[in-house]
Amino acid sequence: MTLNSQFINLNKRIITCKKCKRLKNFREKIAKEKRKQYINEKYWGKPITGFGDLKAKILLVGLAPAAHGGNRTGRVFTGDRSAEFLYKCLNKAKLSNQPTSENKNDGLELYNSYITTALKCVPPGDKPTFLELKTCFNYFKEEIDLLKNVKTIIALGKIAFDACIQFYKETYFLKNKDYIFGHGAKYVLPDKKILIGCYHPSPRNVNTGRIDEKKMTSLFKKVLKLTN
Repeated sequence: MTLNSQFINLNKRIITCKKCKRLKNFREKIAKEKRKQYINEKYWGKPITGFGDLKAKILLVGLAPAAHGGNRTGRVFTGDRSAEFLYKCLNKAKLSNQPTSENKNDGLELYNSYITTALKCVPPGDKPTFLELKTCFNYFKEEIDLLKNVKTIIALGKIAFDACIQFYKETYFLKNKDYIFGHGAKYVLPDKKILIGCYHPSPRNVNTGRIDEKKMTSLFKKVLKLTN
């Protein structure tokens, strides 16, 4: 089976997953109620798969899809302000073909990078339970196993960073105190991959100046050099 076929198979299973009742009910509730500005759009309302270059050396990981971003458009980091900021930076770092991510049919391509979430469904209050994360880690593990060229994992935000550490604790003995989140913080994981922390491209972080295009683009460029 080709790599592409393996991903098609995996993504079909992700999209049809109904293992977590709380998450299923919440994502469908959001898709039904909608945000006023998207009232005439049909929401995706299902689990979200990863997206990008299947031979990527860089894996970007968020915690979960956004309620009116990925849960609406059907693609991770698409259709919201976080996506707008993220893709401006990815494009400047030459990791994408365009600086926008609006919908699944907008022609976006990623170069040498793949983006996914540790949790495939939007959770209430952006707070998944331990069991929900643990259940979704099976899909996350399959993605990482299939992305055999990945050398560096960029965790977008502290919660995603902590989720990555929790994921590795399923297989290896890790101490949380040895992996402290920070923008640009770098750690070698037990499987020799490098984990790098990155502030989340949220409007709050951007508006408060915690992260800006220069800082995020610089980190992406450094990671690109690191993987080459």
